Amino acid sequence: MVVNDMNIEILIQKAKTGNSDAFTELMKSQMQNMYRTAKAILMNDEDASDAIQDTLLICWEKLNELKTDQYFKAWVTKILVNNCYGIIRRNRWITYTDELPERVIEDNVSNIEWRETLSAIDEKYRIVLVLFYSEGFRTKEIAKILGITDSAVRTRLSRGREQLREYYDAQ
Repeated sequence: MVVNDMNIEILIQKAKTGNSDAFTELMKSQMQNMYRTAKAILMNDEDASDAIQDTLLICWEKLNELKTDQYFKAWVTKILVNNCYGIIRRNRWITYTDELPERVIEDNVSNIEWRETLSAIDEKYRIVLVLFYSEGFRTKEIAKILGITDSAVRTRLSRGREQLREYYDAQ
């Protein structure tokens, strides 16, 4: 099934009635966006997977609380971002005694470069840049997702772009 805006609304309605197949299809349509967002915040595949799993569970349990179907993507993203920040808070209390090197599996050069670039940018700017450029959210939607003002989003976009410029100038 090709998933477009019309199909997403139909899938949402079916999923709200408890149709697990519709929910699965609905979440599959969001998976790539969720991965990019979680990876940008957490910079770690395992934590990103955990955040996505938690998000899927919450979405299944609370889908009926979604008031306006057209805001589904923003709703899912807000849940995901909150889960990512929860993982960051939990990880602050964990002390690792043996660090294992992270393996890069089936990454092409541009993905590796993009991750390195993102890791050089402060987290508060990184998430705004990913939501704006990769996920296509407008500044007002990002403000709602992150719980900050629209002007704060625009400021973070500007400062994030400046950090990108500085990173590339230093290369």
